[in-house]
Amino acid sequence: MPRTRSLAWSELKIGLMAVAAMALTALLIVSVGGASGFAWERYELKTSFQDVQGLKSGAIVRVAGVEVGKVTKVELEGTGVAVVLSLKKENQSRVTTDSHASIGSMSLLGEPLIDVSPASTGTPLKDGDTIKSVKPATQLSDVAGSANEGIIEATALLKDVRGGKGTVGKLFTDQALYSEMNALVASANAVTDSINRSRGTLGKLANDPKAYNELNAALNELHTMTARINAGEGTLGQLLKDDRMAKSLATASNNFEQMTARLNRNDNTAGKLLTEKELYDRLNSTVNRLDELTRNLNQGQGTAGQLLHDKQLYDNMNSAANELKGLIGDIRKDPKRYLNVRVSIF
Repeated sequence: MPRTRSLAWSELKIGLMAVAAMALTALLIVSVGGASGFAWERYELKTSFQDVQGLKSGAIVRVAGVEVGKVTKVELEGTGVAVVLSLKKENQSRVTTDSHASIGSMSLLGEPLIDVSPASTGTPLKDGDTIKSVKPATQLSDVAGSANEGIIEATALLKDVRGGKGTVGKLFTDQALYSEMNALVASANAVTDSINRSRGTLGKLANDPKAYNELNAALNELHTMTARINAGEGTLGQLLKDDRMAKSLATASNNFEQMTARLNRNDNTAGKLLTEKELYDRLNSTVNRLDELTRNLNQGQGTAGQLLHDKQLYDNMNSAANELKGLIGDIRKDPKRYLNVRVSIF
């Protein structure tokens, strides 16, 4: 009997050790097999996408390119897809309200995974919170779609070109435009040939050393003139370099400004002439009278007018002047003849 009890206890110990080994094995499998550690070491976050591009439960979750968890659930929710992430709590401080989740891949053709951007700002997300999602970077399907659209547009463009649409299409299909282009090229060739043969101004300039030398001499003279101006020689040089001339010009400008200011202030004759209406009216009246006097003279009115226009009066006055001149001459020759003084005494 004692021997039988001893055997039973040994079997019990073996059974307990086997159960403990199985439990430890299960924990190790759970820890290493894709659940990101033990349950008390993980926390869950939720997010959603319009298209998960084949993402499955068990996919890797990375933070800054480092694997920190797994995808535990992928299911349709309304018009989008709900995704549950299981992350290690040791990374909880790096995933905040400023972080976002996007769908990436290990390689160009690799299986999809979740990339979470770390953030140093914001509040760390807790178990059950929702992390914002963003549209993933350009995927191979997007590139293929863009390439397909480009091919379609290129095909349409080729059809338009073949149909003679647009400038390029007309250039390929319009015979008249081709002829004009051909004529233009021929004209350009003729011009080039004329230049090469020293014909025309451009031809002589390109091939005649004399024309080149004259142009070079003119440029040298221009260079010399600008050098003299920069050195302050000549009138232009002094105007640019001489401070005294600049001061003289400034003084003249100031004097002109003072003169215009005085004219505007109406404190002199010229200023009054410009600004006072009374003086203007008087001058205008005087000018009108002079115009009337001149008109009367031209019309022969008055003694002066008749003197200007009546030839007989002019001749009479001219004759009287001549006779007076002759009388004065006779008196000078023989004063006694005309000056006879008699003195009588009563």
